[in-house]
Amino acid sequence: MLTTAFIVAPVKQELAEFERRFRHALSSNIALVDVVVRYIVHRKGKRVRPILVLLSAGACGGITDATFRGAALVELLHTATLVHDDVVDDATTRRGFASVNAIWKNKIAVLIGDYILSRGLLLSLEGNDFTALRITSQAVRRMSEGELLQIQKTRQLNTDEATYFRIIRDKTASLLSTCCEIGARSATSDETAARALRDYGENLGIAFQIRDDILDFLGTESLIGKPIGGDLKEKKFTLPLIHAFSRAPAKTRRSILRLLKDGVDRGAIRTIAAFVKEYGGIDYATAKASAYSDEAVQALSPLRPSPYVASLERFARYVVERTK
Repeated sequence: MLTTAFIVAPVKQELAEFERRFRHALSSNIALVDVVVRYIVHRKGKRVRPILVLLSAGACGGITDATFRGAALVELLHTATLVHDDVVDDATTRRGFASVNAIWKNKIAVLIGDYILSRGLLLSLEGNDFTALRITSQAVRRMSEGELLQIQKTRQLNTDEATYFRIIRDKTASLLSTCCEIGARSATSDETAARALRDYGENLGIAFQIRDDILDFLGTESLIGKPIGGDLKEKKFTLPLIHAFSRAPAKTRRSILRLLKDGVDRGAIRTIAAFVKEYGGIDYATAKASAYSDEAVQALSPLRPSPYVASLERFARYVVERTK
């Protein structure tokens, strides 16, 4: 779970109730399914998405049963996506533990991902949460398109800043926007409030992803929880690198591009990281992340002040200050 207690405080009790409902939603009388999903649940992440659903509902009047179902839906979708991503990426670890596909092989991992997604859809259908399903389906479409666009541009090694922002809006921001809008609509029929939370989530997601991309050039693996230069190894052009390319002389750009094309080792990562810093990529991306964080906070202005709104504001500040 997110360990920043001052952000989670207004929904601490509700988050514990969410965990109970989430575990119940995944239970199965098929022994193999139950063993695998228990393994996944016990290695839970920060719960950023359900926290956003709960805080958004609280900011719009109150947390309801529909809020809990919405929180479960987005977390089940996110979990299923991670399981499938590990298969696609042939990843052997997830959050420091062996991935599902590493233990039970790809076929079971794919089927478990499908099972988890189906549980989210059924949970929402049983609650007649058709608005939540519509919003989430749109997010799934955007996430898929964003991922495919990134694959296309990675192969071409020609991502520009406009394309980068389209990719991260679809891949990352769409789901955080969905969390906030679902939370709002579970608590109110006020369109202004729902749009405010949707816009907040979109800007928060952009700031979150830019900061993630900055961290790929900074720190140590033990600090941020993932290998440094992972994006470079996958030939992903993120904002710090894109900006550095726009500022560097042609000869330097060609040299860095050759490193990327030839395959990135530890030495190349250090060289490219130094290049990004020298040509202002880190500073530029940091300023952009801060600007989107500010826009997220501004989007909350139509809402009445409350501990929930205050936590959402703190969340927007936290995502651009975090070190992992």
